Amino acid sequence: MTTTTPALAGTETQPTTVAGRVRKRLNTRWGTAASILIAIVWTIPTFGLLVSSFRPEDQIKTTGWWTFFSDPQLTLENYEQVLFGRSSSAGQLASYFVNSIVITLPSVLFPLAFAALAAYALAWINFRGRDWIYIGIFTLQIVPLQMALVPLLSFFSQGISVSGVDLLPAWNLDDEQRFIQVWFAHTCFALPLGVFLLHNFVSQLPRDLMEAARVDGATHPKIFRTIVLPLITPALAAYGIFQFLWVWNDLLVALIFAGGGDETAPLTVRLAELAGTRGNEWQRLTAGAFVAIVVPLLVFLSLQRYFVRGLLAGSVKG
Repeated sequence: MTTTTPALAGTETQPTTVAGRVRKRLNTRWGTAASILIAIVWTIPTFGLLVSSFRPEDQIKTTGWWTFFSDPQLTLENYEQVLFGRSSSAGQLASYFVNSIVITLPSVLFPLAFAALAAYALAWINFRGRDWIYIGIFTLQIVPLQMALVPLLSFFSQGISVSGVDLLPAWNLDDEQRFIQVWFAHTCFALPLGVFLLHNFVSQLPRDLMEAARVDGATHPKIFRTIVLPLITPALAAYGIFQFLWVWNDLLVALIFAGGGDETAPLTVRLAELAGTRGNEWQRLTAGAFVAIVVPLLVFLSLQRYFVRGLLAGSVKG
């Protein structure tokens, strides 16, 4: 009769996966100490910027932020100039918040919707050329964004014509209508990475679950709406956070396609002008940076809750 010896109490089983081994190596005293050190080093410049934003102009330009602890002086003048300054170079960031929100929200929702639909189609709908389309979308990630700016701008201003035949007319958008150009540009630039990330997540969903839904008579739209979307909520939340931060902090695309006018210019365009024409008013940048941080920080903290909730809701019991 063969007997098995039970594992001794206090012994640890060795992880069998690469992720498990890496996690075990990082979960040590040295790993924790390194994480704390990295967090401190990463936070010190931000803390210095925060302290500088409340210091008087003469102290910001003559001393370092660390001298605040020996001679503490606080003022709200920098924030007052940045938010409600009357001069053309003082700030007036309060009026640019709306433009940034109008640009950012559609530029996040459109890629999320299109990328989720494309990821599901490429993962679970069989059609000819599906793999080649996926490879083509994947390869679009290596195209530098700067190379697409001029052709896309030419498309907006001149349209597309072949041998004198106009296939697509010029858009010729002005003033607030130029928001559409920014939405279109950000959506185009975000789709390759979004489809790639979501496809990897959607393709790992249990096949038995999909087959059971088809046996019950569910169509592809119903499967996508009732099964796939709840399960890919963590991926949607993560991608939405990154896309929001990218669009909110973008300067190049917004400056080219929206212009620098007060009607369409986002917050980043105004921040670039705060230092003045000669760069001698850079004390305003300290306050302007934290004004611009508020919305992304709130979005990140709010989506973190949905990220964890979606992760728990999307777990599948085997």
